[in-house]
Amino acid sequence: MCDQHAISLTRRRLLATGLAGAFVGGLALPAAAQQSETPPAQNTISPDEALKRLLEGNARYASNSSQNRDYSAGREARSSAQYPIAGLVSCADARVAPELAFDQGPGDLFVVRVAGNFVNDDGLASLEYGVKFLGMPLIVVLGHSNCGAVAATIKVLKDKVALPGHLPQLVGAIKPAIDRAEKAKASDALAEATLQNIRYNVRKLEKAGPIIADFVAKGKVKVVGGLYDIATGRVSLV
Repeated sequence: MCDQHAISLTRRRLLATGLAGAFVGGLALPAAAQQSETPPAQNTISPDEALKRLLEGNARYASNSSQNRDYSAGREARSSAQYPIAGLVSCADARVAPELAFDQGPGDLFVVRVAGNFVNDDGLASLEYGVKFLGMPLIVVLGHSNCGAVAATIKVLKDKVALPGHLPQLVGAIKPAIDRAEKAKASDALAEATLQNIRYNVRKLEKAGPIIADFVAKGKVKVVGGLYDIATGRVSLV
């Protein structure tokens, strides 16, 4: 009889202990929280937020207070996927380094570079990939001060110079901006042509169907222009 009573008490204690443990465990870690959650990708942000991050990064760079100094950080995580916060159409000029200029780390920017920062079919396809499959919410057409490609195009068109190789294709791509600059009759032809080239390619991307134009129309992607001043390191929106 005593043995049965002891067994009964033991069972009750075990049951009570188990319930208490489950209750405390539930308070400490709710069932929903027990499941591992994947944090949202860094580019799951609005176009305006992406632009804000770039401009803040540029301000740090221009003031020589960049935060991105350890480029090995996150290297292993980046080996499986990329989540760029912006795509860039940048000039190939060696003095322009977008990741540095915007104080962004590896994997943050999806950059298409070509002398004269214009959009051709190959560059457009790359940007379409970035928008459609990588989820980048922003595209920046980044020109810069004293652009050699724009200056050379002005000279070639003015002096009717015949260029070798594939260089005439570069001139043909930049020519629409030169024509617009001439109509503006600005005192600084190069500066005006550089601005017109940025604006022309921004408009071209905004209307680039079927992918980018659709994302722009839905407000999921924004296309903006920027001018990088080589002397100061500052980027101003155009």
